[in-house]
Amino acid sequence: MENIVIGSGPAGRLASLELGKLEKEVLLIEKNHIAGTCLNEGCMVICALTDVSKFIDTNKRFNNYGFIEGSLSLSYDKLVDKIVETQEMLRKLNQMENESVGNTVVYGEASIDNDCVIVNGESFEFENLLIATGARPKIPDVKGKEYGLTNKDILKLDSVPDKLNIIGGGIIACEVANIYSTLGSEVNVFARSSFLKELTPSVKDYVLEKIIPDVNVFENINVIEVFKNKLLTDDNREFEGVNFFATGRVANSEIGEGIVDLNHDNTIKVDEMMKTNVDHIYAAGDVTGGYQLTPVARMEGIVAARNMANYPNKVSYNCIPQTLSLNTEVSFVENENTNNNNKKTIGIPGIGGPNAFWKILTQDTGYTEIEFDEKNNKINKINSISPSSTSDIAYLSYLMRMNYDLDDYQEFLEIHPSTDTNYKIIKNLWL
Repeated sequence: MENIVIGSGPAGRLASLELGKLEKEVLLIEKNHIAGTCLNEGCMVICALTDVSKFIDTNKRFNNYGFIEGSLSLSYDKLVDKIVETQEMLRKLNQMENESVGNTVVYGEASIDNDCVIVNGESFEFENLLIATGARPKIPDVKGKEYGLTNKDILKLDSVPDKLNIIGGGIIACEVANIYSTLGSEVNVFARSSFLKELTPSVKDYVLEKIIPDVNVFENINVIEVFKNKLLTDDNREFEGVNFFATGRVANSEIGEGIVDLNHDNTIKVDEMMKTNVDHIYAAGDVTGGYQLTPVARMEGIVAARNMANYPNKVSYNCIPQTLSLNTEVSFVENENTNNNNKKTIGIPGIGGPNAFWKILTQDTGYTEIEFDEKNNKINKINSISPSSTSDIAYLSYLMRMNYDLDDYQEFLEIHPSTDTNYKIIKNLWL
């Protein structure tokens, strides 16, 4: 076999597609469901549930304004059924897409033996191999940890919990807290250190006060024991509720142990061409650590595929945009190559734009914080809260990555209406 790809998440699926388009022979092996964590257990599930929480939040807002009257009744089991039905459709489409470029898709658990991959008792020799086996939830070594749920279990819940305890203080913890708080759960979040360390203090405060005001966040606290329907913290307090771990991810790198070099955290070690230390073996996506984001995994998979097909390519991680999927999106990007000796920061309120008009009356259209390089007239960092922050920050990250200065931004023509927490306000406040 010319090329074997193990794992069909964003990295493996896009790598296979790229190789197929380059008319290379490809065997794609998947242990469970095609499209990996993103579609089946991760971001797509979070986004689907967040769409519902946004609808409920908007309905509540319109009821408070008085021009719509009526409460909503949620059938959680039917919601889960429709998410699963949609996943099944997308799995079929993803498989058809890969097969349409001539790739063969096989389901089963793979292992590596010298220059062969073994799956379902059959052995395949390879010229190039890509390991894209992703990652799984990291469960802390806490007494009673078997009673804690993870993102893998969200669609297994029978109903919206009356009380939900989330252990962890990062993006996943915040997104899950936003969903279930809006759906009616009493939500507690327990962060071992600070909550949402990815955000600036002002942006974090806005999230807490305006977006998830009903969520109880406890910082610098440790959970020392988990029970079936409660937990115990290190200050001897008990909290009732279903327990949910959002404490990071661990690479599914066991398949490469003793074959390729691993990093200190057991992720697979690769270079900028996604090559391991072993000739003709590559790795991409969450199994390599770094940014555990679907767009980054796709980028890494495509880079690996091009190198496997002898089209030299290197990966670049500068100015990677990220977001929190909440009732109002929170997006951020940082230029890692910035000069921190000449920085200036400004904060600006959100302006009414798409999906923001009905938030003007309550003055919660958002907030954006921008850090500049004064000397070189460039953006260093942006944290943005607005209904269109995902698109705003995506294009601003591109301009940052291309090293444009602020004067070049005025050539950009946006579609109206759009939020102005972008180049026009930035330019007016800066110059």
